[in-house]
Amino acid sequence: MADKGKKDKAKEAKEEKKDEKKDEKKDEKKDEKKDEKKDEKKGEKKGEKKEKKDEQKDEQKGEQGEQKDEQKGEQGEQGEQGEKPKKERSAQPRDEVGTRKGCRRYRWEFKDSNKEFWVMGHAEVKILSVGCLVGAMTMFTGTPIHPLIPLILTMELSIFCFFFIIYTLAINRYLPFILWPISDILNDLFSFVFLVGTLVFAVRMRQTMPLHYFIALILIGLAGFFALIDICLQRKHFRGKRMKKNALVPPPGKEAEEAEKPDAEKSETGKPEAGKPKAAKPEAGKPEAAKPAAVAAEGAPKKGKK
Repeated sequence: MADKGKKDKAKEAKEEKKDEKKDEKKDEKKDEKKDEKKDEKKGEKKGEKKEKKDEQKDEQKGEQGEQKDEQKGEQGEQGEQGEKPKKERSAQPRDEVGTRKGCRRYRWEFKDSNKEFWVMGHAEVKILSVGCLVGAMTMFTGTPIHPLIPLILTMELSIFCFFFIIYTLAINRYLPFILWPISDILNDLFSFVFLVGTLVFAVRMRQTMPLHYFIALILIGLAGFFALIDICLQRKHFRGKRMKKNALVPPPGKEAEEAEKPDAEKSETGKPEAGKPKAAKPEAGKPEAAKPAAVAAEGAPKKGKK
């Protein structure tokens, strides 16, 4: 009996071990399945993320391609637009403004005005006149003088500076209603007269002349001499220029233009205007009495014949 009990216990123990091993195997299988499911889920998530990333990349590439195409189109349009003004620039004359507008016109006017102002010698002469006037005013500071002399000097100095700024910044090109060469000639003429007058007035005012006073008078005389030189330089503007014919003849009135219009229409068409009756022939309105007597005698019946 004791042996049977031991055997039964051993069998139960073996069965328990077997059951435990089975349970362990089942648990391992469950864990493996769970791990597989987790791995599958992770793989699916990774695949979805990759797909999303790929889609985003494709969208970004498409947007970048569209932007590049737009940029290329804009560059092509700009290139076409840039080529057109180049052609226009090449067609512009060098000696005239042409059809330039805006900044292009101001650049051309600025260059042309300064070229004419400096090459012809007006700028140099005006700078020398301004320098002489400034030197004369500084020499007069230490000596008592009549208040009329500095007044005239400051007036001439301001006028010279005004013309210098006008010609340097090409402002005269935008004010064509003023005849600038003539105004400059008049300015030089009046400045020469005023400076010579102030020189004579300053000499008569003083019996004794200090050195600074004498140097100032010399500078005033030089300024007037440079103004006279500028008058001679301004004459170049009027050389080779003649007034156009019929420039002072007034334009025709409205009545003359209206009278010329029908004549021009007839010359173009070569036909009279519609609505006007044709002139009747002169022979159609003549009576029979105007015919010659021989024709009337032929048409009359002879006497004595039936």
